[in-house]
Amino acid sequence: MPIKVNLDRVMAERNMSLSELASRIDITLANLSILKTGKAKAVRFSTLEALCRELDCQPADILEFTEK
Repeated sequence: MPIKVNLDRVMAERNMSLSELASRIDITLANLSILKTGKAKAVRFSTLEALCRELDCQPADILEFTEK
């Protein structure tokens, strides 16, 4: 898939664990893990907004388009 998820990099830069972020944005650890590993087929704008708010970043910091 040409969309790469850089959530793990952004979380590492902010020293935030997966469980801490899941708790802060009120999403299950399992669903956040699916998103982090790039296995998600979609992401809600409300989830993306919450991620950006808690990680103090822009959507482009988390999602990247890469041509194959």
